[in-house]
Amino acid sequence: MIQFILNNRLVETDKKPGMSLLDYIRYEVGLPGTKVGCREGDCGACTVLIGELNNNKVDYKSIVSCLTPLVNVHGKHVVTIEGINLENDLTPVQKAMAENAATQCGFCTPGFVMSFTGFCMNHEKPTTSRAIESVAGNICRCTGYKSIQRAAEDITRLMQDKDIKNPVDWLVSKGYLPKYFLSIPDKLAEIHSKTEIPNNSEITVAGGTDLMVQKSDIVYESTIRPTKEIEHLQKIKFENQTCIIGGAATVTSLLQTEKLLQSIDGLRDYLMLVSSEPVRNIATIAGNIVNASPIADLSIMLLALNAQISSEIDGKVNTQPLDQLYTGYKQLKLQKGELITEIRFELPNANQQFNFEKVSKRQYLDIASVNSAMVIKVENNTITDCRISAGGVAPIPLYLQETSQFLIGKKISEQLFDEANDVMQNEISPIGDVRGTVEYKRLLLKQLLFAHFAKLFPDKMN
Repeated sequence: MIQFILNNRLVETDKKPGMSLLDYIRYEVGLPGTKVGCREGDCGACTVLIGELNNNKVDYKSIVSCLTPLVNVHGKHVVTIEGINLENDLTPVQKAMAENAATQCGFCTPGFVMSFTGFCMNHEKPTTSRAIESVAGNICRCTGYKSIQRAAEDITRLMQDKDIKNPVDWLVSKGYLPKYFLSIPDKLAEIHSKTEIPNNSEITVAGGTDLMVQKSDIVYESTIRPTKEIEHLQKIKFENQTCIIGGAATVTSLLQTEKLLQSIDGLRDYLMLVSSEPVRNIATIAGNIVNASPIADLSIMLLALNAQISSEIDGKVNTQPLDQLYTGYKQLKLQKGELITEIRFELPNANQQFNFEKVSKRQYLDIASVNSAMVIKVENNTITDCRISAGGVAPIPLYLQETSQFLIGKKISEQLFDEANDVMQNEISPIGDVRGTVEYKRLLLKQLLFAHFAKLFPDKMN
């Protein structure tokens, strides 16, 4: 039996563990406020909150329920739009949306309300920019968004005195959340102490944000290992200058790791280009790698950082460079059932610089047409070490080995850029598709190589 708290009641179900949480909420328990939209994590109409017990407190985050297997909420608190309703009043989020005319047809409104509510319940100092970021994954066809932006400003003002250490307690004390939220920690602790799901799993789904789109039928019919059994793979740690990321760590956890953000200039901005907050909250690093998309943003960054991956099968641990993992389109040097347990790389030192560039049809919430990352070390205007990666120009996320080696030992100049581009153009093999022609992608990567040099060495490039 899968057990979790749904709003204010305990749920026990033997439904298939691969059923989407969205379908369970709407069709099994009849809560229609959570809407069916794109089923790809793009529209935000199905947004709910997930609460996880942490040191006797429950931390909440927004997620897309369409991409969440039911088994992944075992032992957690699931909050839908019905679960935040107060007895005699609107919540401050609902009131801000209504007073600013931020809802018209109403289909998308529950998703916006839940994303904004997640913003109110987080442990960050509230700012309008963060409020707007929290709803970046919610699409509205009616309002033009300015009214929603005004609602975000009003919500942020109301949250200025929020207790960021105990936001849920503060919200309940102000009458902004139902009182039942105070009983959730004890209820989740009871589930954790009494229930266990047998591990007779066929597959592991840590995040599922792409798997649930591409192979939802297979996931639905499979026996899935509960995420409780891979919680130890969610941690990020450091050994001197080595960063070690658990395979099940999420993109959000990268954004919350201050040492990582301080060690890699611009990393926060780069990670904000990866999907939306409800997707980043569940999308995992290993998932991005094994999905093997030729334009995977995280894989491109990790290739430039010379990442090594460790995987495990039948108790045996294997380690290999990430740039040797990909053997062909969607093909990996992994056995069936082999699980990526950690990704490690050396943090750039004071003499190294990192840069990431991405071109897509829109800046945010889009898949790259072409992307690229660079780590470079320069001494006395001479390149002493360099790694460049590129996506969208080969069947795999590509480490540009020949181009990287060509640059080492050379002095930075515009002429060097032209020569490096010639080498690079012979190293790539783009195809024409919906994201651009072969010629367009070749031109894009040339521009991204120039962008690397222009950004890192503006005095050398005209």
